[in-house]
Amino acid sequence: MTARAFLDVTHSITGRRWVGPDLGGERLAEAIVQATGLPLALCQTLAARQVDPDQAATFLNPVLRDLLPDPLTLRDMDKAAARLLAALQRRERIAVFADYDVDGGASAALLQVWLRDLGHVATIYIPDRIDEGYGPNVAAMQALGQTHDVIFCVDCGTLSHGPIAAAGCDVVVLDHHLGGETLPPALAVVNPNRQDETGDLAHLCAAGVVFLVLVEANRRLRADGRTGPDLMAMLDLVALATVADVAPLIGVNRALVRQGLKVMARRERPGLRALADVARMDAAPSVYALGFVLGPRVNAGGRIGQADLGARLLATADPREADALAARLDTLNEERRVIEAAVRTEALSQAEARGLEAPLVWAAGDGWHPGVVGIVAARLKEHAHRPAVVIGFDGDDGKGSARSIPGVDLGAAVHRLAAEGLLVKGGGHKMAAGLSLTRAQLRPAMARLSDLLARQAAAATGARDLVLTGLMMPGAATAELVDQLELAGPFGAAAPAPRFAFPSVAVTSQRMGETHLRLQLDGGAGARLEAVLFAAFDGPLGPALADPGRRRFHLAGRLDLNHWGGRTRVQLRIEDAAFT
Repeated sequence: MTARAFLDVTHSITGRRWVGPDLGGERLAEAIVQATGLPLALCQTLAARQVDPDQAATFLNPVLRDLLPDPLTLRDMDKAAARLLAALQRRERIAVFADYDVDGGASAALLQVWLRDLGHVATIYIPDRIDEGYGPNVAAMQALGQTHDVIFCVDCGTLSHGPIAAAGCDVVVLDHHLGGETLPPALAVVNPNRQDETGDLAHLCAAGVVFLVLVEANRRLRADGRTGPDLMAMLDLVALATVADVAPLIGVNRALVRQGLKVMARRERPGLRALADVARMDAAPSVYALGFVLGPRVNAGGRIGQADLGARLLATADPREADALAARLDTLNEERRVIEAAVRTEALSQAEARGLEAPLVWAAGDGWHPGVVGIVAARLKEHAHRPAVVIGFDGDDGKGSARSIPGVDLGAAVHRLAAEGLLVKGGGHKMAAGLSLTRAQLRPAMARLSDLLARQAAAATGARDLVLTGLMMPGAATAELVDQLELAGPFGAAAPAPRFAFPSVAVTSQRMGETHLRLQLDGGAGARLEAVLFAAFDGPLGPALADPGRRRFHLAGRLDLNHWGGRTRVQLRIEDAAFT
């Protein structure tokens, strides 16, 4: 039996059904209120995360020391940490082969900064996305092996049997992508997504894995009476990678990001400080800033420019070099936006013509830049709330990226396609994957992938369901409450920010910005609330709210603080509306 729609909204202005907390969630929220005395809205947020009343205080104040796992619970950790320290002690030549995205760049920077603090410098190698593709390749690994004693592959390498065998020196893999039935011939493969792992740490990104290796290395240094580098000061890099790689903000990831944001706010890392300045960030760093302001700029070099720019920016200790690299990445990011916009328009048209209700939405085109297909796949996923694949072809060869939704393991499905011979190459993790295929493989591969995702119920929930945390009146939306809600964060992948419904409000004034609509809301009894609708006229919400007449609305969205002109105001970021 289908539960009653929240506020009886079965078909909102955007065509969605509103879904509120079930009876169990309501009872849990009430129990948390009784146990803690915290505001109902915060308790509803905790209930949505399945936090028990006796765990509420601990959840709201996560301590990294309490949540950080013992690194040695990961297989091959002992070998990896020992090999890193041996290379350091013997002053060996160390190379770091990293992926060209934020996670790879941050992982490489973590190793570089740690080694530099101990008086050693590594060679960082980032493959070119177009000429070399993802992960280790034979030519690069052979060249590195001839001039180095050990190679650390970060955010890649788990499936790279041939290139690792060709290296001719010790190779250590520090990765998080889904592993195959057999591991490559590396000295160590530290990866929570190896098939022989428990999966308890499967949510870590590569930078999180590297951080645990450094935790173990520091522990061994202390046992020998030496002091290792300050790892807490490196959490800004871990936080950036975790958010940019869309890793779930649960468990230790939540604590890593929360502490990392505090470290980043100190503006001590030259590269991140320069990048924040060139991006004109005038507020404290947030998950949004990491994912949508800093992350895309770090990624821009690997997407359409020089592949190692992001890693060099994150690793540099030279403020002048940081300023130059940040400026270059900002320019590349603007170029990337133009390229992306053209591909996005064409891909969305294709996907809509094919239908957005299928278990998989996909698009493919000639000449689509491989550096933007991942971003466009993410946009398609958001638009349809379905797993999405976007592929660019150069002649007969196609390179694509895939993005998933919570609850659907896309990486496993892509890996299976590769094993079945439907792809030239493919792999990834639950939320994202990469693939290569020929033009002849395109339709059979997409049909098979759609079938595999259908079995995971990829189409069971869609954009027509809007999940709400609870009900709120305008007068309850205070700055103090927004600050309290932030204690349940940081919010992101697998930990969405709370979304509240405001019933039967009147729109008393409207003001158009360049692309957004600002509103004043009246909830009755003198209670008022500011609201904003971004991309206001990209859909039906803007026209309805811009000309409300005497109609009243149920509004749904997320609360935040708007800092402008020296003042701080609470505002509702509108996501949906329904006529009362």
